[in-house]
Amino acid sequence: MIKKLKKHGNSLALVIERSVLDLLDINADTSLDITTDGQILIISPIKDEQHRGKFKDALEKTNQKYGRMLKRLAD
Repeated sequence: MIKKLKKHGNSLALVIERSVLDLLDINADTSLDITTDGQILIISPIKDEQHRGKFKDALEKTNQKYGRMLKRLAD
């Protein structure tokens, strides 16, 4: 899906279709985590802080254990 940003006051907005919002169970009250790796924008719904914490811990352990190997694979 290719999208363009829309002018919204002095900012830009990304309009997400209802079908995508429904698929991800996102509504106007859902908090979103917006991060970047310097080249891409990553938008993720925050559903459960405890689950998110466990995921971050697992990701950190994986990066510590396999980070070098994954970096070499990426290169």
